[in-house]
Amino acid sequence: MSYSESRIMYSEPITNGGGSKETRRPLASVSLVVPARNEARNIPWVFEQIPDCVDEVILVDGDSIDATVHMAEMCLPTVRHVPQSGPGKGNALRTGFLAATGEYVVMMDADGSMSPAEIPHYLHFLENGYDFVKGSRFVQGGGSLDITPFRRLGNRALLIAANRLYHASLTDLCYGFCAFRRTFLDELDLHATGFEIETEMVVHALRRGLRIAEVPSLEMPRRSGRSNLHAISDGRRVLRTLLSERTDTRPHRVREQSPMPRPSRVREPSTP
Repeated sequence: MSYSESRIMYSEPITNGGGSKETRRPLASVSLVVPARNEARNIPWVFEQIPDCVDEVILVDGDSIDATVHMAEMCLPTVRHVPQSGPGKGNALRTGFLAATGEYVVMMDADGSMSPAEIPHYLHFLENGYDFVKGSRFVQGGGSLDITPFRRLGNRALLIAANRLYHASLTDLCYGFCAFRRTFLDELDLHATGFEIETEMVVHALRRGLRIAEVPSLEMPRRSGRSNLHAISDGRRVLRTLLSERTDTRPHRVREQSPMPRPSRVREPSTP
């Protein structure tokens, strides 16, 4: 099966009409993995937005020197604090994934640039048979209030490269709001240590023939502090990942796919 045969779905946002944290609970348990380093000022906003459908929140702390862990425990006493096993966002996420116990695993940043209120959109597609769901800022209903012209140009170039190398039709590549079935963690076979892990996840999902869905997502400016992203150096790492994975000769298993029904749109009751 070629990479282009991986099924990709684009959908309008699923809203509940009232802005409430109460959402239809998925049939499976949900773990939310949040890597953080010196995000004490942003954690309260992020944690107060987490919907009730999330069963477990895992904070992976990268040796913060501020009150990140304390603030997380103050905002959510049930949060699981897991120390990061090595430097880099990739290490943080892999640490969190291994600690997760939910059947569905969601990953998102701690800087307030992603809204936890969007999590039900991702779960909707997992519930309807997809294996890997990724956010996109560049489909109808998505957007970015943070990306600079330089970063947009770089993202566009890397996206074109990814689609050509892997015969895919993705609309976004370097965006870290994703969800997947935990049973496919071994299939994703993650090794990246930095920001390029987001690209590694997508590429491995394509190579393994997982059912992929893209959902619209709005990227907002980080609420406080400075980003750890370095556009040029991290862009090079992403490109290196795309090229090395394309020429990787390691055997990989392609998953047999049964016909995929079109997911029905979830409509939550409006708040009176």
